[in-house]
Amino acid sequence: MTNSSDRRSTPRPAPPPGQPAKPTSPYSRFIPREELNSFSAWNPTALSGAGESVAPLQRAQPPVAPPPPGPSPEDVLAEHVRTARSGGYQDGYRDGLTALEGFKQSYASQVTAQVGAVTQAYNTQLDALHQTMARALAVTATQLARQMVRSELSTRPGLVVAVAQEAIDTLLLSARHITVRVNPDDHALVAQGAAEVLAARGARLLSDATVTRGGCVVESDIGAIDASIENRWRRTAAVLGCDQGWDGVTVDPDKDSEADEAAK
Repeated sequence: MTNSSDRRSTPRPAPPPGQPAKPTSPYSRFIPREELNSFSAWNPTALSGAGESVAPLQRAQPPVAPPPPGPSPEDVLAEHVRTARSGGYQDGYRDGLTALEGFKQSYASQVTAQVGAVTQAYNTQLDALHQTMARALAVTATQLARQMVRSELSTRPGLVVAVAQEAIDTLLLSARHITVRVNPDDHALVAQGAAEVLAARGARLLSDATVTRGGCVVESDIGAIDASIENRWRRTAAVLGCDQGWDGVTVDPDKDSEADEAAK
């Protein structure tokens, strides 16, 4: 091989006139020894690496780019801050939604309880108002009925005869020692109008000033029947939901029960 200095050639002599020039071969030039500087004779054993080693040609390597500089501590700290801030925001948002849902459920429960309490109180007051109105209506109705009964008794005193007959018929046929007590003002009316019934049952008719006119009390050996105005009125008023007696005074239900047991 030749280097740059070997490529210098010796001027060749020009051919004689009339003689064509010989072609030049790239391998026909003789290189003097003194022009060979850094070459040595080729040794066949060089291919197997047995002889003197010849320094291989060095191919120029491309320059290696330096590695990019790493992030600065300030950038790393800023990235950590951004990551922590983002994570904190997400956690706070999730916790806020959870707290909001819990608050909504708690608020709904409180509102439901309050509405239920208001509804129950309203129903209680409404029931009390209905009872008050019903009682007022029953009292008014009984007062009107009382006036009508009194007017009827004053205009038709003979109604006591039917009351006495019904009371006597209520007794069992086995009853003995029957006594019928009526108001003195009704004695003559009952004696005349119920004479047959009294005679058939062998009953005695007695005057009793404690018996209100229009009613009677029948007594026997097996029991008594209270057909007085007060007792009949109390029963009728109880059906209307009123506890006022014939005289307009509120009747004690316990006393009424005791009176019913005594009458039986």
